Amino acid sequence: MTLRFPRPLRPGDTVAITAPSSGVGSAGALQRLDLVLGHWRQRGFQVVEGENLRAQRHDQSAPAAQRARELMRFLADPEIAAVLPPWGGERAMELLPLLDFDALRGLPPKWLLGFSDISTLQMPLALRSGWASAHGSNLMDVAPSQTEPLVTGVFDLLAHDGRQAFVQHASAHYQVHWIPFETDAAARWNQTETTRWRRLDGRDDEPLALRGRLIGGCLDTVSRLAGTAFGDVPAFVREHGADGALLYLENCELSPCEMLRSLVSLRLHGWFDGLAGVLLGRSAAPEVTDESRLSHAAAVRDALGDLPCPVLLDLDIGHRQPQLTLVNGALGELHYQGGTGRLAQTWENMA
Repeated sequence: MTLRFPRPLRPGDTVAITAPSSGVGSAGALQRLDLVLGHWRQRGFQVVEGENLRAQRHDQSAPAAQRARELMRFLADPEIAAVLPPWGGERAMELLPLLDFDALRGLPPKWLLGFSDISTLQMPLALRSGWASAHGSNLMDVAPSQTEPLVTGVFDLLAHDGRQAFVQHASAHYQVHWIPFETDAAARWNQTETTRWRRLDGRDDEPLALRGRLIGGCLDTVSRLAGTAFGDVPAFVREHGADGALLYLENCELSPCEMLRSLVSLRLHGWFDGLAGVLLGRSAAPEVTDESRLSHAAAVRDALGDLPCPVLLDLDIGHRQPQLTLVNGALGELHYQGGTGRLAQTWENMA
């Protein structure tokens, strides 16, 4: 399916805030939400809140049918230029049979920004409706106090027309431990660890260039789409064979053995066939220190070590922020050398 890209987001546009998975319920999180929404208003955007936003029960903002109706309404509304969930969660998958992807295929695309469980919706939007979306910082990440270029650059990417390359560079440092919103509602990333991208083949000092159409998401959730009508990644790869395809994945909380099973399952479903490269983000799951047990690094090596395409590890993707904003369907050119790199993306503007 041909991917279509949203028009650039401009001050004065209306953005809709809805919670298709987890809502915002705690006092500290609500303070953060108000701070972030004020930041978008100060930048000139009109903000519309959904009814499901400020609630949370049973790991969801509202029952699935209610979440689906609100999301579908915002996606179909011509007055809405972008849909911004506060964050991910656990239960976005319930919405998939309730959304009308066929109807969306005939409508102008709009930006859906986020990651984690939001990628459970972004991938089917690309594969079923032909809508590109922005896998990157969640709304609650984009606070006015943030100074990290990969976060502040979200506004620039959403406003970009795609015809010239949008370039992002690897971060200098990343976060392992969050500063709770209850402690500081305006908290920036706690970037204490040095970023170092790696090659699975160990040839870290050798330069590497990868090129292809981007597709991917959170391994914990999108791996459950394999073999369904919502996760036909092999068809995406075949369709974009001339450009190549880059599959990006990140692990939130899968244990090493569960991560290995997920990656092997995706191989059995053909997700890694014909790729130009694989981009893996930093794993956020607890590290295994017992040498008798499988580690996350060994899980990746055992599952993907014999792939014919290059595999890069520990990229700025996922739950150990900051992260690149990756546009599903965009043509990505990634250049790596010596533990760092840059990503340039281009796409066709939908004026």
